[in-house]
Amino acid sequence: MKISIAFSKWTAGISELQIALLKLRALYLVSGLAGGMLAPYLTTLFIHQGFSGQQAGWSMAIGTFASVIVQPLWGMIVDRYRRTRLVLGLSLAVPAVLVFFYNTKVFAVAVLVYTVSTIFSATQPPIADSYAVATARAAGTSYGTIRSLASLGYALGGFAGGIYLSYFQITSLWVPYMILAFLGVLAVCTLPEQTDRYVVSMSFSEGLKKLARNKSFLVFLGGCFLVNQTLTAFNSFFVFAFQSIGGSFRLSGVALLIASITNVPAMLLAAFVIRKIGREKMLMLAAVAYILRWGIQWLFPVPAVMIGIQVLHGLSFGFFYIAAVEFVAATAGKEMQATGQSVFNMVFAGFAGIIGNLLNGYLIEAGGVPLMHLSCTVSAALGALLLCIVVADSRKAAVPSAGGNRSA
Repeated sequence: MKISIAFSKWTAGISELQIALLKLRALYLVSGLAGGMLAPYLTTLFIHQGFSGQQAGWSMAIGTFASVIVQPLWGMIVDRYRRTRLVLGLSLAVPAVLVFFYNTKVFAVAVLVYTVSTIFSATQPPIADSYAVATARAAGTSYGTIRSLASLGYALGGFAGGIYLSYFQITSLWVPYMILAFLGVLAVCTLPEQTDRYVVSMSFSEGLKKLARNKSFLVFLGGCFLVNQTLTAFNSFFVFAFQSIGGSFRLSGVALLIASITNVPAMLLAAFVIRKIGREKMLMLAAVAYILRWGIQWLFPVPAVMIGIQVLHGLSFGFFYIAAVEFVAATAGKEMQATGQSVFNMVFAGFAGIIGNLLNGYLIEAGGVPLMHLSCTVSAALGALLLCIVVADSRKAAVPSAGGNRSA
């Protein structure tokens, strides 16, 4: 009796915002676990089923392209009808239902399954991020403390996937993914209805026109595209590339764990780094880390290096993603949060994913792992040059406003 009274007093002292944060973190953690369990090994599954690396790249590019086309529709559904929980639930449930059919040996079926799954799953990041940023700010914490749970989940999922495949056939990978994805659906169902009110947005078309008039924002998107298209070399092709130079499933799981686990401290420290040097300079720092990451793997294409270099994942992707989301949030303003994050996601994950999968799928077939890593090094360097312009624009904007809005 005393315990129940004490628990009631404790829960009574927890604010609505704190409860929303707790449930958001649970969603990010579980969805990260599910993604880490499947995504790094999907290309290897396709090749196991008889497809080439180039075909795997095409299937992923087609699916990503379809998700980009449909992205405005999801934004309209969320903005106009306030169906945030429904859309987030579908983003996990539909891929969970279809995951078994990745075991097909028919290329057209594989493309269809990946396309439909991606159309639904791709809507999760912009919608979840838009109100995660707003909710974190309202609660006096940082977005990184929420997003880091997804990286932790992805790290544990990728490591568990490597261990799982050491004992079971890759064609059975759908089982743990389905279980984790449906746990994610349950996490979505616990989100409070009130969470919707933290997202304030105008229509997608109006927001798109306003953002298109912001030259610095367009240059920022170009830099994001060039930097993030390289990440498909890790997300889509790492396990296949690692095995092609003598690595094993078990060690690939270790590399994935190292990579994703470094995101956790990076994302937790991101708010501090942004306060010290600003969002734009943090983007530059992360872009340089990308150049080093790919350049070292190009120079030394051996399993030990490909494992060790993953310590740069947090400094590259972790810092870059947090700084980019915060940059978009500051640039878009309160009235365009969902729109701004959707546009960013269309470029960062959509178009960059399409080109990255096609390009790296071709390069790994034509010239092997070193050629793919050389291409990634050059692309990251070009992206860093564009981000230099964004840094310069932020300095110009800061001079007349004496340190005002750096992202105006």
